[in-house]
Amino acid sequence: MATILIADDDSRITSALAALLSEDGHVTICASDGNEALRMIRSRKPDLAVIDIVMPALDGLGVVRQLRQDPALATMPIILLTGRHEPEERVRGLDEGADDYISKPFDTGELRARVRAVLRRAGRFSETAVTPQSQPSQINCGPISMDLPRRQVRVDDALVTLTPTEFQLLQHLMTHSEQVFSSQELLQTVWDYPAGTGDSSLVRWHMRNLRAKLEPVPEEPVFILTVGNHGYMLTAGDNRHR
Repeated sequence: MATILIADDDSRITSALAALLSEDGHVTICASDGNEALRMIRSRKPDLAVIDIVMPALDGLGVVRQLRQDPALATMPIILLTGRHEPEERVRGLDEGADDYISKPFDTGELRARVRAVLRRAGRFSETAVTPQSQPSQINCGPISMDLPRRQVRVDDALVTLTPTEFQLLQHLMTHSEQVFSSQELLQTVWDYPAGTGDSSLVRWHMRNLRAKLEPVPEEPVFILTVGNHGYMLTAGDNRHR
């Protein structure tokens, strides 16, 4: 299974999470503040980090920011732990590049499902083997190319670093280019949320981050389009030079 770092200044939370995830076969390492979390991540290179937003010394947002700015750790999957009354902090966490979030107090079944889904998107856990015949090795859409085995994305041959969820979201859009997907459809397909659940802001902020990395002018997108109130669509950007 996976090695998972848990960072929270409440030892009761870290102990409960460690016990829960250990039952699923994962190896857990725990930190009590952001600085300790960064040290352990850099030394142990876990497969996933579950990080509380509110911590002393360095908070969870600071940890996410530093991880996303470090080329060696920029693609590490991150789940944020948030309070139910911290919507602004949650948005900031998604803006910094977190893959998902879970509100405290959390449901153990939901937590396990979120962990499995994030690890699966990162290619670090799979319930079924993927054969070479089941998907192409490369997908192209206009100037955007995706190398699936290497998990690399290029725009006009320039390498772009994506988080695991950004990669999975873009892969879905590229595989179905010119098709419109609602936020709810993307929450089910990319985030593995059951129908009728999930937060549409997850989709909105990941689209914002993808545009910032892929679009020539993020405020005037030519690849990732918002189609009225229906959803999002990826195009080849044929009109970008007109």
